[in-house]
Amino acid sequence: MTTMFRCLLPCLLLAGPALAQDELLVGNKSDDTVWRIGLEDGRKLGEFATGQGPHEIAVSADQRIALVTEYGHQQPGNTLSVVDTATGRVLRTVDLGKHTHPHGARVLAGGRRALVTTEDSGALLVVDIDKGKVERAIAVGEGRGHMVAVSPDGKTAYVSKIEAGTVSRIDLAAARKTDEVESGAGAEGIAVHRDGSVWVSNREAGTVTVHDPATLAVRRTLRSDGFPIRVAFTADGSRALVTNAKAAELAVFDTKDFTRVATVALDEVDGDYQDTMLGKAALPIGVIADPARPRVYVAISGGNEIAVIDTGSWKVVERWKTGKEPDALGIVAR
Repeated sequence: MTTMFRCLLPCLLLAGPALAQDELLVGNKSDDTVWRIGLEDGRKLGEFATGQGPHEIAVSADQRIALVTEYGHQQPGNTLSVVDTATGRVLRTVDLGKHTHPHGARVLAGGRRALVTTEDSGALLVVDIDKGKVERAIAVGEGRGHMVAVSPDGKTAYVSKIEAGTVSRIDLAAARKTDEVESGAGAEGIAVHRDGSVWVSNREAGTVTVHDPATLAVRRTLRSDGFPIRVAFTADGSRALVTNAKAAELAVFDTKDFTRVATVALDEVDGDYQDTMLGKAALPIGVIADPARPRVYVAISGGNEIAVIDTGSWKVVERWKTGKEPDALGIVAR
């Protein structure tokens, strides 16, 4: 075999396109951008512009599209960006009309429709993503409905209300709110466990409440002092992850016995933090678990970075730079 033919295969392999890698999508609220960060090494792979104040990101189950809620700055926003995750290109902007300050979002099974909370109109919107229009507005009432989560069977939505300190249950087929119960002052973060239980982080109360999915009765109340602002779960469902914004820490709870198994400090002694709603502070907000790696990612809003946490040691192992005021997080698995 000649030298030329011996080189042919490896040379072709070297010349071929790089394999796409999993990405972390990071919404930078003050920059009006979303960064695409590679999960292999934390490199910035690209970015795209959004409307003003990108607050939450929802990725479809098939990983094809991401939905970004555009909350606004001085003026209330009323738009969503629909993004092709393969190219990072904004496919369309959805105008929500009178429904302003969109915040929480979830893409429903099938990837055609999404749920979006709008604080000013007290609604949970059903949005047709392909057509780019509001299909239905479900009234959830006053109290500043902020975040939304969906039951495993996709039939029920749950909305947390910051000012009311409650969680609401919405029957999606009937398009109506069926229940609303107190969870705790400043109810904000919300997530549904694979067993159906509804977890709510109550920032002013310093608690996380665990609710029965059918009745919303409180099963457990967990202490999580320091302004618990978000709650999420590891991929296997064994751990609940709570960002405590004032305490600048991640609280980790066992989802079976409800004990706190770890507390991860997220600020740095010499950290160069910007002004936030808490003053110059780290202000951790968004949190998401990697479905393929033993890692958790936390948006350090006051530090313009992502804290990368190893779930074996529960320690920060890397810090990745972002745009200004990161908050919303989403993962695109290739």
